[in-house]
Amino acid sequence: MIRDLLISRPLSDDETAPWTTADERLRAAGFGTPARRAEFLTWRTLVRRRLGADIPIDYDAAGAPLLPGSAWHLSVSHCPGRVVVCLCDVRCAVDAEPSERDFGRVVSRVSTPAERALSDDPRWPGVLWCAKECLYKYARRRGADFIRDLRVTDADLARGAVEGAAAGERVTLTIRFDDGCTIVSIP
Repeated sequence: MIRDLLISRPLSDDETAPWTTADERLRAAGFGTPARRAEFLTWRTLVRRRLGADIPIDYDAAGAPLLPGSAWHLSVSHCPGRVVVCLCDVRCAVDAEPSERDFGRVVSRVSTPAERALSDDPRWPGVLWCAKECLYKYARRRGADFIRDLRVTDADLARGAVEGAAAGERVTLTIRFDDGCTIVSIP
């Protein structure tokens, strides 16, 4: 398996211009905030720096980014100050969130009591949220239920791993803490 986890700060317009198309820059100009524009153009820049300036980028029926005609699979996430791209030769997913975000209320809506009890580490609610988001992206099915269809079954934060299932398929998720950002990825 070949896997790249590309992590970057949001790049400036000057840094992304050589790696993005005029259409992508025009689309990004319509976004509501400069931060969102930078995230959108940065992840495209990271992909093309790694795979080549001419690689096309599109979206599948579920809204996930894809690389038509390429053997590479792609997943993207961002949080304030960080853009993360997972490139892999097999299906993949990634989610990133600020480590200091309060996940208490949202985690109780998308997880079972057993999932919440898997760890007493104070970082667990953020990791659990990222794991659920990652499983959702991995399932590639709009409307997947976070409790019925996406399961977290085991966690070992010291080892940096979470076990789970997306729509019945068992997967191992990797945890990474990167300068105030929690990143969870499959594979």
